[in-house]
Amino acid sequence: MQSAARLLAAAAFPRRLPPRRPRSGLLPRGFCSAPPGQPDPRPDPDPDPQLVGALCRVLSDFRGPRHDLRAALRGFAPRLTPAAAAAVLRRCRNLPVPSLRFFLFAAAEPGFAHLPESLLVLASSLAGARLFPLLRSLLSDLPRSALSRDLFPLLFRAYARACLPHDAVRAFSSMEGFGFPPTVTDLHSLLFTLSHNGLVERAEAFFRDSAAQFDTSAKAYTILISGWAVVTKPENARKLFDEMIERGIEPDVPAYNALIDALCRGGDVALAHEQLKDMQRSRGLVPDAVTYGPFLRSACASKDARAALRVLDRMRTRNLTPNVFTYNAVIRLLCELGEVDEAYNILNEMASHGKMPDIWSYNTLLNAHCKLKEVNKALRLISRMDKESCLPDRHSYNMILKMLVSVGRVDRAIEVWDGMEKRGFHPGAATYAVMIHGLSCKKGRAEEACSYFLRMVDEGIPPYQATCQVLRDRLLRLGLRDDLEMLTDRMRRSTSCTIQDLTSIMCSKRAAETRNLSSDHEFSGVDLDESQWREKWKMVD
Repeated sequence: MQSAARLLAAAAFPRRLPPRRPRSGLLPRGFCSAPPGQPDPRPDPDPDPQLVGALCRVLSDFRGPRHDLRAALRGFAPRLTPAAAAAVLRRCRNLPVPSLRFFLFAAAEPGFAHLPESLLVLASSLAGARLFPLLRSLLSDLPRSALSRDLFPLLFRAYARACLPHDAVRAFSSMEGFGFPPTVTDLHSLLFTLSHNGLVERAEAFFRDSAAQFDTSAKAYTILISGWAVVTKPENARKLFDEMIERGIEPDVPAYNALIDALCRGGDVALAHEQLKDMQRSRGLVPDAVTYGPFLRSACASKDARAALRVLDRMRTRNLTPNVFTYNAVIRLLCELGEVDEAYNILNEMASHGKMPDIWSYNTLLNAHCKLKEVNKALRLISRMDKESCLPDRHSYNMILKMLVSVGRVDRAIEVWDGMEKRGFHPGAATYAVMIHGLSCKKGRAEEACSYFLRMVDEGIPPYQATCQVLRDRLLRLGLRDDLEMLTDRMRRSTSCTIQDLTSIMCSKRAAETRNLSSDHEFSGVDLDESQWREKWKMVD
């Protein structure tokens, strides 16, 4: 952790002397000594939600590289528990650097021991932000007892998503040095991660290099065949499939499924049907629901609703049920073609077959309603989501709020907003921006836009720069300088250093805003048409 601390300090204060070396014995004390997979011998009660909320607010307020987060956390040290630290790290996944500083701060406290989960959450946060130097530095400083085997699949995924296959392979090769000899399961995890992130060529090369260390299996071949399907190279998939048979490895249903998927993605549906017949006649294998998924998705990609429904009928006759992902592809196709009622039939069929619709299922339908400005249908769908315990997410709320404000149903938008907290959803900067941008472009709604902006500031959520500019421009155009000064003053007094830094935007004046406007044009010339305003600020989810 000394190296991680140095990297953080160097980023924040590049011209200062390096930080003082921590006390010896810091590392072992900062982590739970329980072996991975076993409970902590020192059970920790449920964390205080008020303490967790306050700590999350501090991490949000002091997120900048030059903000003194350690000083802000010092008062919480006596009440900090391992469970509370884990809860804070989970809630602040989108703040990787403040989370790392918090992690180091807690580990340095006498008698404190992080839970094993906390390291996994932090590593996921840093890897997701591609802060690999910080992550490598942290892991190299940790005692081996603080690490677990579960950490390495996380590293494989992070490096693969960042298109760094050599680093992923190096992480696999370093497992034994950390006390975790790699197993076949680890090999499959690495191959799968590389293959499904478009790096199947590197995955196949490593598969061949490791042939002497691990026994070759149908599962490894299946993973690589599915990888060639991802990059739409069915000829490479067929070569691997034939090679598997030549080496005496009997193909199973998953292997055939991967080959059929590669052929369908490559546009050779006829050959895929031949492979379907071959697996039944020559091998005596029984197709499953996954086997028919590629045919269904191929029909959806071709915008052929009838072909997709024919595949569904064929699956019904064989008592096979598609997975939720495949169902969602059909729902998306039907919505794109304007067949929303038929899409609802598919949604109802999912539930009747025990495949509960997920948030993607509902958001696809909600998007269709919002595009058509169907207020009542959209609100009924939100109610249905509540009843079926599939709570709306950020995209759901952004879509319906934007639609309600755009059609002038601000009253219903406020009702939806007030219901968010009851559903356990806490709006972020994007959702606040939808309301502020939308209300700003509505005549007579500037003060309501200010109220949402104030609420955002008071909750310590830094607004987007574009949101500040939109509201500032609107208030200046309407001559509401007192309101602008009030907002600016509230931002200056915020506990969030990031919000304080944004006050410069609210205070800036552009030439277009300082020109004199006659009173005759106060509303006709100043109020932009709604479409013009939206085009100007490019409102998006």
